[in-house]
Parts: sequence; C-alpha cells; structure tokens
Amino acid sequence: MRYSRQREIAEQVSSQAVSVEALAARLGVSAATIRRDLAQLARSGLVQRVHGGAAPVSALDPDRPFEEVADDSADAKRAIGRRAAGLVEDKDVVLLDIGTTTGALARELRSREVTVITPSLAVLDALRDDPVVDLVLLGGSVRRRYHSLVGSLTEDSLRQVHARTVFLGTSGVGPDGEVLDTTSVEVPTKRGLIASADRVVLLADHTKFPGRGSLRVCHLSAIDVLVTTAGADPATLEVARAAGTEVLLA
Repeated sequence: MRYSRQREIAEQVSSQAVSVEALAARLGVSAATIRRDLAQLARSGLVQRVHGGAAPVSALDPDRPFEEVADDSADAKRAIGRRAAGLVEDKDVVLLDIGTTTGALARELRSREVTVITPSLAVLDALRDDPVVDLVLLGGSVRRRYHSLVGSLTEDSLRQVHARTVFLGTSGVGPDGEVLDTTSVEVPTKRGLIASADRVVLLADHTKFPGRGSLRVCHLSAIDVLVTTAGADPATLEVARAAGTEVLLA
C-alpha cells in the first residue's frame, strides 16, 4: 500500500508542485503520512521538497534555460499576460520583472502608449522593435541563461525610477503567503522593484501554488493584486484575500 501510494504521489508531482494538504485529501491519509512519503521520495531523488509540499525536481533548477522554463504552462502564462495587460492604462509607467510570465505580458503591451521599465532581456526582445512603447532598460550584469540583468547596478538604477505598477514574477507562493524565489541574486532586484512602484501585481500561474524556493521576497500582504489561473491552491488564495490582496483569475 505504501509503495503504490508513493508511486501515485510521484506521478502527481511529476508535472507541477502539489501541497501536502492536497495530497492527503486525494489519497485519504494524514498530512503526517504524506510528509513521511515525501521525505522518502526526496531521498530517492524523485521529488523536491518545498515549503508546504513538493515539486518536480527539474522545475526547481534555477539555472534551467529561459526557453525551457517558458514552455512550462505556456497557455496559462499567455492568459495571465492578457489579464494583466488589462490592468495597464494608456500613458502608464510600469515596471516588468524578469521571468517568462512577465515576458508574456510584454507581448500583450505591444503598440500600447506606455512606458515599460525592466531588467528583463526577454521584455527587451519582445518590445525592442515597437515604435509606440517607450522602453527603458535598467543596467546590470547579464545573467544569460535567464535573460536578466542583476547586481548592484540594477539595484542602483531602480532607486532612480518610479512606476505606477510593478508586475512581479515568482518561483512560487507558499501556503503561509510567502512569495518565494530560488536564486539569491534575483531577490534584491525584486525587492527594489516593489519599492519603486505604487501598486504591486504578482503574476503566478496555478503551478506556483504551493511555492518552491528557499528565499523569501515578501509576504502577500505586500501584494495589491494577484493574477493567477484556475487550479491555484484555494487555501493559499484565501491567505491572499485575508492579507488584503485582490485575486484575479485569468
């Protein structure tokens, strides 16, 4: 029984992160039993333990190429990009974080009379030939595999700008409402983005619930709007609403 249960757990986690609570409800066992199963599966290299659950091992590699990450939940990211673009008004100044979901949003902003400020080379690629968008690229060291600019120059540049809205990416959201990341060099940039905008919008598809990553960026209480897709963990969405975050489904 234990081995068949663990096989089912491994199958559930093979494509997306799953919470302990969701696995316990699905399999009809206690959360403590699921935690023991996940610990054994993690030791075997079949899953990666994350805060509140488990995630696919490959999905947690912070050095996965940008193009490979972009293929993950591509339809959901496009839907989020379209929904987020509806939050942008003409003449707005917006900050776009690094990442594949903000790259999807950038494509939705083409031919819009807006100013886009970003440390993302993917956003640059999406908008560089658009004659309408006013595009501002922050300085910094190039992180080639993830098409981003990071470091002290990026952080200093962020202190010189101000935007109406920042659209923030994440590697995941924990059940306790912590917005997480997997790469230490990106965290100061994300915090600088948050500090440089009047409104913070988090873009996170349903696979980001529960979250993955060992680094805390902020709590959901710092997020004004969360744009996600159907299937996001209901309990975590309730944590978001309780923290004062507006939840929008794409």
